Amino acid sequence: MPARPRPKVIVTRRLPQAVETRMAELFDVELNLTDTPMDASQLASAAARADVLVPTVTDTIDSAVLAAANGKLKLMANFGVGVDHIDLAAARAAGVVVTNTPGVLTDDTADMVMALILSVPRRLAEGEKLVRSGEWSGWSPTGMLGHRITGKRLGIIGMGRIGRAVATRARAFGLTVHYHNRHRLPLEVEGELEATWWDSLDAMLARMDFVTINCPHTPETHHLIGAPQFALMQRHAYLINAARGEIIDENALCEALAAGRIAGAGLDVFEKEPAIDPRLLDLPGVVLLPHMGSATFEGRQAMGEKVITNIRVWADGHRSPDQVLEGWA
Repeated sequence: MPARPRPKVIVTRRLPQAVETRMAELFDVELNLTDTPMDASQLASAAARADVLVPTVTDTIDSAVLAAANGKLKLMANFGVGVDHIDLAAARAAGVVVTNTPGVLTDDTADMVMALILSVPRRLAEGEKLVRSGEWSGWSPTGMLGHRITGKRLGIIGMGRIGRAVATRARAFGLTVHYHNRHRLPLEVEGELEATWWDSLDAMLARMDFVTINCPHTPETHHLIGAPQFALMQRHAYLINAARGEIIDENALCEALAAGRIAGAGLDVFEKEPAIDPRLLDLPGVVLLPHMGSATFEGRQAMGEKVITNIRVWADGHRSPDQVLEGWA
């Protein structure tokens, strides 16, 4: 029996070396060795030549890209969990299956959320800059005072895998856990997490010391946190975001921080990244990170392995284990 032809797989960004090597062994793979993000015309060209496209969050896969595929493209094996950069409706209409990589980034992202919860009120970034500047004059009873987190209330927006992992970590630091979710968790899960559910997001925001965003970016969550929500929050509250930048109205955030309507923010993602509102660079009480919540060697390797599994299962004529369904969020 002749060997089955290997699917043509085009990868839009550099992946861990071991992942790329394994892909080369299994598929007819085309790698992006420069790691330069593809523009719309390059993505359209890739879609027209590939059986499988492996995009990342930096790639906008819209109806025009899918139209260029002209029926050639059959699978988009996304390297990442979030798929808000992919027009899922257009993909379904074009008969393109979309998969993602859930589960493998949960702990890494939750760790980063917790790091931001710790770093903003304790002014860790400011302290590190002070030491490097050479201007630190030594310990002082009133030097670099911040706020403790033990005994404070944490409001989690989105109680999926990452939200629950954040809740587990937060309890270990003495935070009281509250959450808002589209659907209430089973009572036994609430009990395990010692978490209080709020049906109203606004009501929860008005009572929290810390708020962390851990929901996907969808049309429903776009600018979920804007000027009306900042007006509800307590002046000593901190906002943490390691999900998607578009969930926050960044202009409203800058205005709220500048006016002292909230105490600070820890941001790993931005609304128009890699562009960052210059006001955020100058505001005190803000910690800024370069979208590194999932950036561990172990996590990226595991993502690549999931991508490979999704392609292999699809190529064998079966349903990929991580196929994204309508209403995925």
